[in-house]
Amino acid sequence: MCLLFFLFCSRGVSELQDFYVFSNGQLKRQDNTIYFIDGEGKKKSLPVDKVENLHLFGETQFNSSFLNLLNQYDINLHIYNYYGFYAGSYVPREKKVSGFVLVKQAEHYLKEEKRLDIARSFIESASFHILRNLKSHKEKTTDTIRIITEERKKLENANSVQEIMGIEGRIRNCYYQSFSQFLRPEFSMEKREKRPPTSPINALLSFGNSLMYTTVLTEIYKTQLNPTISYLHEPSVKRFSLSLDIAEIFKPLIVEPLIFSLINNRRITPKQFSYEHGFCLLNEEGRKRFIESWEKKMQTSIKHRKLKRQVTYRYLIRLECYKLIKHVIGDEKYKPLKAWW
Repeated sequence: MCLLFFLFCSRGVSELQDFYVFSNGQLKRQDNTIYFIDGEGKKKSLPVDKVENLHLFGETQFNSSFLNLLNQYDINLHIYNYYGFYAGSYVPREKKVSGFVLVKQAEHYLKEEKRLDIARSFIESASFHILRNLKSHKEKTTDTIRIITEERKKLENANSVQEIMGIEGRIRNCYYQSFSQFLRPEFSMEKREKRPPTSPINALLSFGNSLMYTTVLTEIYKTQLNPTISYLHEPSVKRFSLSLDIAEIFKPLIVEPLIFSLINNRRITPKQFSYEHGFCLLNEEGRKRFIESWEKKMQTSIKHRKLKRQVTYRYLIRLECYKLIKHVIGDEKYKPLKAWW
């Protein structure tokens, strides 16, 4: 459902929702209500008690009173730059904290074998989902499947995180090179380019990965995990590296199949891109189409074979966080998600 200034995505009558702001303007608090005011002074209200995430793609002004309201209602604010790249987040004060989990999480990073075990699991899952995607086009990707299957076998004997990252990089490069075999020709891909993306397929991947990163971060904050302690990606300043780790599982499960569908069903065409200073970018119409499909995908549910109930793709991410907690505290060995449906 598109409003004048927002792309509003509902997850059901009683569930919290995401709002995406594409226009330039101001976000203001008036009592316990949030208002968006555009450049012409037109005002739209947001049902603050229904908002979980607020995504800002336009140039938006706000003040500390507005941030205090977000904190009061546990609303996450995610900011993207002019080019649609993730820039940063404002996350309300942590409430689900556990010193015990934090210590155990750090312990599994500091002890090389424990870190290696978790890092390997992430790429085992990621590569499983990559092969799953390729098998949907098996008649065109037989050689790619064979090469990636052989690379995947090397994970078992990898002796360092750097070696695992090397295997992952080779798998990804082979995977990307296969895109031209089953995507429309105007979305061919020579190589992965991130900043800046110079082709439509790279622009789609970068945009989708930004959304995945913020979605994973939101789900991590609903658990006792610390998003800065990671195992595959090296922990670093100014980034939530555990989000990058867990996103590896879900990019080939959610982001890439979504992109393939948008392209091959002509929901996204070359008309939804613009070129600036050597950058290829999704234009506003393209971003809206992507996000509409993204939210629909995240709301899709499958029957969980262990829980014996329907769970959404979004909730699968949180379940992965819970499994990681059980692993680091010694309750249950971590087994990464491998789609069975």
